[in-house]
Amino acid sequence: MALPEFRFLFGALSIVMMLCSRAGYFAGILRGKTHPHVFSWIIWGTISSIGFAAQVAEGAGPGSWARGFGSATCFVLVGISFFKGEKDIRRGDWLTLAVALSAIPLWAITKTPFWSVLIVCLIDTIGYLPTLRKSWLKPQEEQRISYLFSCLGAAFSLAAIKQYTPSTWLYPLVLTFTNGSMWLFLGARRRALLAPAFRSDCKSASF
Repeated sequence: MALPEFRFLFGALSIVMMLCSRAGYFAGILRGKTHPHVFSWIIWGTISSIGFAAQVAEGAGPGSWARGFGSATCFVLVGISFFKGEKDIRRGDWLTLAVALSAIPLWAITKTPFWSVLIVCLIDTIGYLPTLRKSWLKPQEEQRISYLFSCLGAAFSLAAIKQYTPSTWLYPLVLTFTNGSMWLFLGARRRALLAPAFRSDCKSASF
């Protein structure tokens, strides 16, 4: 198989992974089990759009497909979050949103491609904070498997990149790590909350 065809294949796989990620998340919302935090999705949607535009401009080719799909669905989730999302919005969440959005002008005036994409990656990572805060208390209200699929989608998009520059590979690399870390965090937090209940059930059963 020629190299361009490999890129097309990995680009297609990145879209499939993102479809699986979003399908699981939407299904969880419809079942009333998932409550997205609107601030996280506002940040992710905005930054994903910037990252997608940068990838296209730098010639990422099929490596940009997942980011384009991801940014569009982020904004769909923003709309849904206003009705089905997390209602417990804390002061720290507002601070996170303000910090993230205030960093966007800094990205706009940065001329060096490496520093531009580094700022984009930083803002995107900050976007996890409201969801992390919520998930620490209610990890069952996030679709854990969706983050794994997003991690795989970002990883496949890395392999699909046509021109490797900091503007094309650094952002999906960071997304591979952050989504994978979120998947691990949710699993660990769910086990931590279930452990006391399990021990309590065992004590009750012993009497």
